Amino acid sequence: MTSSIQPKPRRAAVIGAGFGGLALAIRLQASGIETVLVEGRDKPGGRAYYWERDGFTFDAGPTVITDPDCLRALWKLTDHDMEEDVELVPVMPFYRLNWEDGTNFDYSNDNAQLAREIAKLNPDDLAGYEEFLQYSEGVWREGYVKLGHVPFLDFKSMLKAAPALAKYQAWRSVYSVVSSYVSDEKLREALSFHTLLVGGNPMATSSIYALIHKLEKDGGVWWARGGTNRLVAGMVKHFQRLGGTVRLGDPVTAIETAGNQATGVTCASGWHENFDAVASNADVMHSYRDLLTGNRRGPRVAAKLARKRYSPSLFVVHFGVKGTFPDIPHHMILFGPRYKGLLDDIYKYGVLPRDFSVYLHHPSVSDAGMAPEGHSTFYALVPVAHRGKLPVDWNTAGPALEKRVLDEVAKRLIPDLHERIVTKFHYTPFDFTHDLNAHLGSAFSLEPVLTQSAYFRTHNRDDEITNLYFTGAGTHPGAGIPGVVGSARATARLMLADLARR
Repeated sequence: MTSSIQPKPRRAAVIGAGFGGLALAIRLQASGIETVLVEGRDKPGGRAYYWERDGFTFDAGPTVITDPDCLRALWKLTDHDMEEDVELVPVMPFYRLNWEDGTNFDYSNDNAQLAREIAKLNPDDLAGYEEFLQYSEGVWREGYVKLGHVPFLDFKSMLKAAPALAKYQAWRSVYSVVSSYVSDEKLREALSFHTLLVGGNPMATSSIYALIHKLEKDGGVWWARGGTNRLVAGMVKHFQRLGGTVRLGDPVTAIETAGNQATGVTCASGWHENFDAVASNADVMHSYRDLLTGNRRGPRVAAKLARKRYSPSLFVVHFGVKGTFPDIPHHMILFGPRYKGLLDDIYKYGVLPRDFSVYLHHPSVSDAGMAPEGHSTFYALVPVAHRGKLPVDWNTAGPALEKRVLDEVAKRLIPDLHERIVTKFHYTPFDFTHDLNAHLGSAFSLEPVLTQSAYFRTHNRDDEITNLYFTGAGTHPGAGIPGVVGSARATARLMLADLARR
């Protein structure tokens, strides 16, 4: 006689509704795990938060969407299409790079156009660029396709990857490898700045990150109509369609444990629930130091994390202006007078330099709905040292830096910018700490150097608490939308295998 009693479905909690947490929650729910996504802020998205002010929509970021197939895969798990919930718009050029002498470089995957742009800087570098592209394809295949979704839980897994890392000289920096292929300094900057988008110093980040060039060349650069926030909203909608639960505005205050097991989570409101597994998309230091205070594992790991190197923070000025600017593309990099020296100031010395490079985001040129009619939405972002290296009072430093950043945009692009501004506000390293529990206000968690990559990053599953997992920028493979979505894939694989054995 067979029993008619059905086993209880497994239940999981995912802490933090950033891209990594959302991607993980979707994968778990799609596989039949009853999943609750718990977010402390009033909106999902994590670093992809947004504000609506005076008719303008301001995305916090990230604003560069690459490898859209890694996102589409989340819908395909259950035979849905991402296009049901999200409209992606191609961005062309990917970026316009601009130097103080007036030189522009339009960076894209249009081969003929890109060749013209390279020849404009130095025709002799065309052959070197083709060789760099082959190198980028090799590290993309080894570092992203083969290893980007694989958890590194023990040192043996790192040893298996060692031959490929050695073949591509992973100990060298991206800038060093780029420089071995091309000689023009502007082109070297154009081909190495991408690591800054994931928190890495081009002068120190492993050359494996040259894979970003291949990723963009094959998959393009995209924008979600309505803002990055609409991609977040589409992911939430899909998760809820599958039966998942989202709990907003109630920060997790504790990951409860019994011995080497996570038993559940407790929130600021007093809400508590037990789960078979817990995963954190929150900042890794916050997760161990603040949420695991009831387990000796928490302070032990936090002490180790405190000794690691963290990525810089960001200073971002959001502003809405009168007028439209069809000649200013969606993404621009306004390089300052220094490259290596500026990076040293940010990553090594922790000073707030007088000069800076600006990443300018102009979404309304691609999507007029981001601003009222006849107006434009912008943000101007400058990397700054994290609060551990630059302990300034941002209440004082913020307004002064905001003016300097806007002055630079006015000087380079919009002479009467100040008169055109309708609304503006800035976001500082303090806000990263306060709103996102980011250790030292770091915008990208652990710095992506070789000695903090793969096995040397926070593991996708804790080494001792056997049903506690991590996803997001602080674990393998790292920051950026493809990175954190890849971490979710690796972590989901572990969780589903472990839950199936319980």
